[in-house]
Amino acid sequence: MSVALAIAVLFGVFFLLLFAGVPISVSIAISSMMTALFFLSWEQSTFVVMQSMNLGTESFTLLAVPLFIFAGNIMNNGGIARRLIDLAQVLAGRIPGSLAHTNVLGNMLFGSLSGSAVAAAAAVGGTLHQRQKDEGYDPAFSTAVNVASAPTGLLIPPTAAVIVYSTIAGGVSISALFMAGYGPGILMGLAVMAIAFLYARKHNYSISGKTSARLALQILLRAIPSLLLIVVVVGGIVFGVFTATEGAGVAVLYTLILSLGYRSMSWADFRQVLTRTVSTTGVVMFLIAASSAMSWVMAYTGIPSAISNAMLSISDTRFVILLLMLLVLLVIGTFMDITPAILIFTPIFLPVVTELGMDPVHFGIVLILAMCIGTMTPPVGSVLFVSCGVSGVSIERVAPRLIPYFGVLILVLLAVTYIPVLSLGLPQVMGLLE
Repeated sequence: MSVALAIAVLFGVFFLLLFAGVPISVSIAISSMMTALFFLSWEQSTFVVMQSMNLGTESFTLLAVPLFIFAGNIMNNGGIARRLIDLAQVLAGRIPGSLAHTNVLGNMLFGSLSGSAVAAAAAVGGTLHQRQKDEGYDPAFSTAVNVASAPTGLLIPPTAAVIVYSTIAGGVSISALFMAGYGPGILMGLAVMAIAFLYARKHNYSISGKTSARLALQILLRAIPSLLLIVVVVGGIVFGVFTATEGAGVAVLYTLILSLGYRSMSWADFRQVLTRTVSTTGVVMFLIAASSAMSWVMAYTGIPSAISNAMLSISDTRFVILLLMLLVLLVIGTFMDITPAILIFTPIFLPVVTELGMDPVHFGIVLILAMCIGTMTPPVGSVLFVSCGVSGVSIERVAPRLIPYFGVLILVLLAVTYIPVLSLGLPQVMGLLE
């Protein structure tokens, strides 16, 4: 009964506040405090909740999060997106609907470097939208392609989402998580390109003009310094040259030098970058602090083990339990952003999947992939709103065009969930997993 009461109070208050429009971090903190008051005195509850919030942010690994945010903001203003889009157009230039494929590849490249689906949707979509419109592309189709492909950067490293999951999951190898994200991230991008290809052929969309070998080489050389960021940061972390936090610091220094070299960021731009970084970091770190308090309350009241036992009592079949988990995550993703979802549902579902023999690295990738799909869906789909804002196309027009992408991405999610080698193969080959 005490566990049932804790679940009712914790999630009842949380969802009530959430639907009332209270910010999610505040909703988490208040619901955690109210649940603690049912089991502890006011003094004990206040002390424990505040202490949990403080300890939740006292992590050297978490320092990588604001640093990666800083690096991503520098990239948005540093002229890097333009060079990556040019490279993507060279790669996709001879495919029907080439500008749509350029959008996908551009989001995969820029999203992986910036670690932000929203930044990729704004930078790449904003750059390509008018060009696609001028060549006769349906604006709703172009926007849907941008929406569906922007979240790939949340899987392809380096990405802050992996670092948050690693911290909450008790120190799961960041190197293994980075390598595990490549397969699903690339598969996600290819799935979007397949749908775009079929649509482009049906509507006879044009192929970009052939790029001369000399121009293609020039574009590649201009993009190489940006692409080297992946090699330097991810390679350094995976091969133990530096930690994830040190790698994030290297990313900041590298992108800053690159932006100065491109002469594409003024002092006023840099001040705006700093302001955005501080603002975003404040939101993210308070969210992590509040979620740490919720994690403590759940552990104290036995909620994760109760949910684990309840799910395992429904069926002892791995296939059914994982399918139920995916359904919950897909529904949650429609109204919750990726960071709070990771913070809340990792301590709930990780014990369940561990009991089923699922590797924590595999689960982390499945969780992030499910939340990537959530960023595309209303009512809280951040990527959907940003993409529609950039293109000026209404959500009502874009939503029907997204249905085929939802279908194929759910198939990718099922494949990654039930075929572990798609995510674990690369880290196992590299000796990062047994």
